[in-house]
Amino acid sequence: GILEKIRSYLIKKLLPHLEDRRKYHREFASSTSFHGVHNIVQMQSKTRKVLWLLVVVGCLAIAIWQICSRFIYYFSWPTTTTVVIQYVENVKFPAVTFCNLNRFQAHAVSNLKIIFLIWNIVSGVLQKFAVQDKYSQELNDFLLGNQNFSIKEFTKKNGFYLNSSTLLECEFFGKPCYPQDFEHVFTEYGNCFTFNHNDLPARKVSLSGRGLHLLFDVQQEQFTDEPALGYTDAGITFVTHSPKELPRFDGLGLLTPVGMHAQVAIRQLKSIIQEYPWGECKPDIKLQYHKIYSTNGCLQECKARYIQDWCGCLPFILPGNGTECDLLKFYNCVYPAVYDIEIKGLCTAGTHNSTCPAPCEEMDYPTTVTYSSFGGEKAIKYFSAKLKKSPEYIRQNLVRIDIKYHDLSYKITQQQKALTISELLADVGGQLGLFCGASMITIIELLEYIFTNFCWMCIFLLLKAPEMPQWNNPSQNQPTHKEKKKGIQEC
Repeated sequence: GILEKIRSYLIKKLLPHLEDRRKYHREFASSTSFHGVHNIVQMQSKTRKVLWLLVVVGCLAIAIWQICSRFIYYFSWPTTTTVVIQYVENVKFPAVTFCNLNRFQAHAVSNLKIIFLIWNIVSGVLQKFAVQDKYSQELNDFLLGNQNFSIKEFTKKNGFYLNSSTLLECEFFGKPCYPQDFEHVFTEYGNCFTFNHNDLPARKVSLSGRGLHLLFDVQQEQFTDEPALGYTDAGITFVTHSPKELPRFDGLGLLTPVGMHAQVAIRQLKSIIQEYPWGECKPDIKLQYHKIYSTNGCLQECKARYIQDWCGCLPFILPGNGTECDLLKFYNCVYPAVYDIEIKGLCTAGTHNSTCPAPCEEMDYPTTVTYSSFGGEKAIKYFSAKLKKSPEYIRQNLVRIDIKYHDLSYKITQQQKALTISELLADVGGQLGLFCGASMITIIELLEYIFTNFCWMCIFLLLKAPEMPQWNNPSQNQPTHKEKKKGIQEC
């Protein structure tokens, strides 16, 4: 039937005779661009054939070994780091956030010593803090008796403030600046103020050695802190950061004590990290409440999500939209939740498989700080007469800070792939060309040869397949005695 027609067609049209197939193999071996194969076929001497066979097999083995080593190296995801220094005519000035080391006004906390402990608990979502047992009972009594107390409003009203009495001088690149040029922000130090924040047009400097010039009066007699909790210093702490990022003081703030002049030289460093698996960044991660991705911003949003799920409220010091946590929620739920997040590692940072991997691009501002005593004798007398304060007050309260660029340049540290796809293909092609004289054309020839032989084998197997069984009426299909005899004679 149909199977017999297919078989006859395959025999006549597609399956060449044995001699034709042998001739095809010899012609391929003689004409292929894979070097050395034609020498094996055409050589008359058996010794030379064996030698050429060994040479071809050896070169092929070396090529395979080299290619495998290149693939192993590629899948180890190697990287290199390049450092480029770009000199420019002007460079953007970073944001700088300033805080007073003495966080609260003395008259407001004279009868509320517990305020320091409460603020440390509130800011514990940013910085680890452990409540000592000796304060627990006093803290519980205060919370039960002051359930409507708002630490946020209290801190904003009675914390450090920035006005003409605390900011005595402000100058940016020769032009005066004022307290209203600073934006208020909450940190672990309470009220802090950011110069050159993100809402303002970008400030640039076009000359190294000039930048931001400030003179603070910390007013020690009006602002205080709790020495029992470890806050014993007086002065200004500050941190430089990108205007698009939140300030991070946790171990990174620079301190300037009272009676000192700090000269701060900054540089701009841009780091570019490759995405996983070459690096540790994930470019598809976006933050909901921050314009650019940063590890610090990601950790804050991560903590905010967990706290909001567990406690049904959101600490005001964290980004997000939600019901603000009251003091009882802070102490009974938020504080244990933060501890649980730290212990269980629910918000981790660093590697690609952590909650907050490293950013693909990061702007940093390395600083070099030098200090000198503020003011000589004439300067002390000048400020004493100007402020109508004693020389001792000048030495115990004034802080001068100068922040400027070291030079008009920025450094780019870029992580790059040590071996790209194109370089891998070039290496593979080089190994094949060197040891086998092969190219892409050779690979196509080999594929064509393999495909042709595969088709011939499939046709051969199809021809050897048994006939399809007949499932019709047995009385109609059973051969007669004469037909059986004739079939035996034909066989």
